[in-house]
Amino acid sequence: MTARIVDTVYSAATDRYAKATFRRTGDSGLDLPSFSFGLWQKFGADYAYETQREIILHAFDLGITHFDNADRYGPPHRAAQINFGRVLAEDLGRYRDEIVLSTKAGNPIGESPYLKGGSRKALLGSLDHSLRDLGTDYVDIFYHHRPDASTPLEETASALVSAVEQGKALYVGVSNYQPDRAHEIAQLLRTAGVPLLIHQPRYSIYDRSIERNGLLQLAQDDGFGLIVYSPLAQGLLTGKYLEAIPDDARAVNSSFLSSANITDEYRQRTAELNKLAESRGQSLAQLALQWVLRQPTVSSALIGASSTWQLDHNVAAIDFPDLTDDELAIIDEHGVHGTGLNL
Repeated sequence: MTARIVDTVYSAATDRYAKATFRRTGDSGLDLPSFSFGLWQKFGADYAYETQREIILHAFDLGITHFDNADRYGPPHRAAQINFGRVLAEDLGRYRDEIVLSTKAGNPIGESPYLKGGSRKALLGSLDHSLRDLGTDYVDIFYHHRPDASTPLEETASALVSAVEQGKALYVGVSNYQPDRAHEIAQLLRTAGVPLLIHQPRYSIYDRSIERNGLLQLAQDDGFGLIVYSPLAQGLLTGKYLEAIPDDARAVNSSFLSSANITDEYRQRTAELNKLAESRGQSLAQLALQWVLRQPTVSSALIGASSTWQLDHNVAAIDFPDLTDDELAIIDEHGVHGTGLNL
């Protein structure tokens, strides 16, 4: 299955839904694909646009209908939205009704007090700018990207409600909120008639924070879905660091991971997880993706890609048999919370 691009005119694969799987988002009526595509990294001005376009269109051909963006994504900030907006205008516009498009605001994108935080001005101003970047009248999901303790939560909630009431967003979400604050804003939003659709936390075999802090259970109790990011722990769960650190690896040039994270303990645990994956006939990355999706409250897992091959490989994770209790026990033994991460 490949993107139909002839003389720069794109036509989506007719069989794009043949193998795609979808999961309900909390208590809402919205289904999300098991894998959503995130533009967090490698979709800024430092990567070739044609490569970005090829990957985005290939994702849609695979039945990935949800594209996750934010005003902060680049570099520079907003570049990923501008690049996706170009693809939307030139290729995906006629499929807009089949696409779930999300963006976020509130993570700092400048020194101005209006370019960060959870105020009405910061959130609604950023949303207007994002709509211009994307070239669309509305986004399907608008998130507050990170909690802002300096702003009353009532004000943040009211801004999210206004985004829906103004027709600029269909649903609202939050990201990186701790359970107590997530529960509080969920109550505020429900009272205002705009339920919290979704929460975006980090989750992987090596980062089990949402299991430990109760967010998994809270999502079920409060009726919102979870879309998890970094399911491969910034590449730690791909096996690329088992022998050495490649020159072009994220641990060399990323602010989110350093070579100091690649310890002997990390390699020992990851080697055992890799053995389990090999015994199942899959890669470690596929095992890690399958593992996060085993949770019924996880509506979708966010994946990125630097090539169409990598995208195909990761999406194939859903083709493998469910993990058995014995296999899950092995993962629990070696997938120790905090391994390779600064938690």
